[in-house]
Amino acid sequence: MLSRSSKRAEARSLMMYCRRMCLKTGTNGVPSSVFRNGSSSPASVGAPYVEASRVKKKNSKEDKQETLSPSEQTSAMKRLFGFEKEDISSWHRLVCLLNRPTDPASLGIFRFLFGMLMALDITQERGLSHLDYKYLDGAPVCRFPLFNFLKPLPMDWMFFVYFVMFLGAVGIMLGCFYRLACLMFISTYWYVFFLDKTTWNNHSYLYGLIGFQLTLMDANRYWSVDGLRKPRKRNAHVPLWNYTLLRTQIFIVYFIAGVKKLDADWVEGYSMKYLAHHWLFDPFKLILPVELISLMVVHGGGLILDLTAGYLLFFDATRPVAFFFVSYFHCMNSQLFSIGMFSYTMLATSPLFCYPDWPRRFFGRFPEFLQPILPFVSPAPIPSSSCVYPKPPSGSGEQQQEAHAAPKPTTPSFKHKFRAIFTILYIMEQFFLPYSHFITQGYNNWTNGLYGYSWDMMVHSRSHQHVKITYRDGVTGEMGYLNPGVFTQSRRWKDHGDMLKQYATCLSENLPHFNISDPEIYFDIWVSINDRFQQRIFDPRVDLVKADWSPFRPNSWLMPLLVDLSPWRTKFEEIEGSLDNQTEVVFIADFPGLYLENFVSEDLGNTSVQVLEGLVNVEIVDEKKNYSLQPGEKMQIPAGAYHKVYTVSEGPSCYMYIYVNTTEAELQRNFTKLSELQEKVRNGTETEPLPPELQPLITGLDDQDSDNSVIDPVVRLFLKRQKRMQEVKKRREASMIERFQRFASKKYYSIRRGFLMTAIALRNLAVGLPPIEQLTREVAFANMKEPETETNQEERLKDEVGHGEL
Repeated sequence: MLSRSSKRAEARSLMMYCRRMCLKTGTNGVPSSVFRNGSSSPASVGAPYVEASRVKKKNSKEDKQETLSPSEQTSAMKRLFGFEKEDISSWHRLVCLLNRPTDPASLGIFRFLFGMLMALDITQERGLSHLDYKYLDGAPVCRFPLFNFLKPLPMDWMFFVYFVMFLGAVGIMLGCFYRLACLMFISTYWYVFFLDKTTWNNHSYLYGLIGFQLTLMDANRYWSVDGLRKPRKRNAHVPLWNYTLLRTQIFIVYFIAGVKKLDADWVEGYSMKYLAHHWLFDPFKLILPVELISLMVVHGGGLILDLTAGYLLFFDATRPVAFFFVSYFHCMNSQLFSIGMFSYTMLATSPLFCYPDWPRRFFGRFPEFLQPILPFVSPAPIPSSSCVYPKPPSGSGEQQQEAHAAPKPTTPSFKHKFRAIFTILYIMEQFFLPYSHFITQGYNNWTNGLYGYSWDMMVHSRSHQHVKITYRDGVTGEMGYLNPGVFTQSRRWKDHGDMLKQYATCLSENLPHFNISDPEIYFDIWVSINDRFQQRIFDPRVDLVKADWSPFRPNSWLMPLLVDLSPWRTKFEEIEGSLDNQTEVVFIADFPGLYLENFVSEDLGNTSVQVLEGLVNVEIVDEKKNYSLQPGEKMQIPAGAYHKVYTVSEGPSCYMYIYVNTTEAELQRNFTKLSELQEKVRNGTETEPLPPELQPLITGLDDQDSDNSVIDPVVRLFLKRQKRMQEVKKRREASMIERFQRFASKKYYSIRRGFLMTAIALRNLAVGLPPIEQLTREVAFANMKEPETETNQEERLKDEVGHGEL
């Protein structure tokens, strides 16, 4: 047993050693970077560590007078990158560098935030709150797994899978049974992820990657339940590669996203053209027109931020600037897009680029009475077997005291070398994967690969003008049409050949139940990408049930994107600018030998087609007449009838439909008249009594009047629209407190339903199904919504709401 004075002397020696190491290498004895305890760079290196001000404030007078020998002076390379050139001069030194002991504080805080955000994400974007609607247990549904053998479990078991995923996320957050929690989370997460390609996006892929990385890390060494259970894990060092991996991953997300935005469509401002009209950009409209906001702020600003964010976060001098712009960027994205927890997850990753002891300094400013529930502040990290410790200094008496207090020197073992190899290979794989599409060519369409792992975020926007599914009975030859999206709730299949093949196979399996034998399936899908012509993406003459598809060969039935026609987009803007507000235009491009069959609704009473390039023949089906058109010529298309436009030139034809929705235009004129009449009645200038069918303009429209045949249908529609517009105005003018209350209420009922349905499913698995009456009551209770939602659910005017709740 050591005496109390001996313990104080030992503690004093340990503190002097730690201070000495701080002067040599930064904080806690390790420099601050990807290859040190601070920031990061693309090459797994980090930001400079200049700690003079902190050293002056913290050190005693004796420490201030202490001077470093020339060999201990910090070199320029170490100040910039956190390590010396000699640290990567050999494999042995590189292994020591990657396993260098590092403060666990920043990693522990990130673990907590990531687990918390994933727990919230499971109830929302992962779909726990609407799981029964998502998987439709027992219904004939076409699904799109990555591997065709993957199938969803029965509904109660799917709730169990999500429950395990949720417990894993909470375990990660608390650092409780950490490895098991990570395995619970990533095993169920990747199963759900692979189960449905239609929900893939870059941030969902990133969550899975981070979850996988945390499984291999020692992120439970700080502010964790495991630390309370096992003192040897509490506040123990973590190897530097833990930070290197996460920082490099986030750098790749930013940088590769910026590289992908060097695409000509993004640089020229066509990818996210519509965003400039969002209310978030209203401040810019005070000094710039909308066109320049789109080009300079949306596209130019997004490109520059993605390319530079990783570097700016890397260096000490630029990190505050990076924090401001990155935080502003992600806060805007949270309002611009429905991307769940992605913006908040990226905000949580930013502090990883700071010095890893930042939580100790941050929480050290809190009142002392809060310290018991806050993360550790004062104790220095303790040694860990996961790290490689250098030989302590030797020489003078003071240095000998430091050597006595220093951790025992260790040499790299097999596990240290293996982890170093894994870190290097993983980083190389992450840089390679976004450009691996030459291998998986079957997933390439107009854009490369499945959307979700290439970091090409928001580079391509699509609009679909025309989708037709034709079936042919293989026995009788009978032909017919299917509603687009039949047997599925997804729309992503329209743009991906692999999903279209899966969809065609699924339709061929379901149609025989409707007396259609050996069906052939043909798809005619028209898509515009980044404001180009609407054109076919797949060959409509190919039966996709029998069509060949391989993940490693290009699709032979994929139609090429007509990039040579891209310069027409500037002409589109001129044509659209010359039209009035009631006139619409659609630009079409088609291939030689093909035709577009179209039906003009009777609502479109003034529709014409005009040729821009190439030669076309227009056939009016009912009249059985053909009309040849050359560039510049146009003709009127009769409403309420089918027509076909054949491309007869040697190259692609380009033409445009110009139309006016005469029914909508007439309705708007009637609305204007009713609005004027209503205003006259209110201000007393209308002296004539109103007929019964117009009385609701004064009295309003009650629920009892909804089926009243006396009321004019136009008046009923006008009043309903007016009511919805008033609701929208009220919501837009609501205070921040009211908006937050609506937001919180909506989230509460959504999360509430998810947990209640999970409880019902777990009960069913444990003790079996209850009587159907009881089950009906339980589900009805879970489906309970806020009163406002229940009364107005059918009268939402989504198109008139320009932004979200917050």
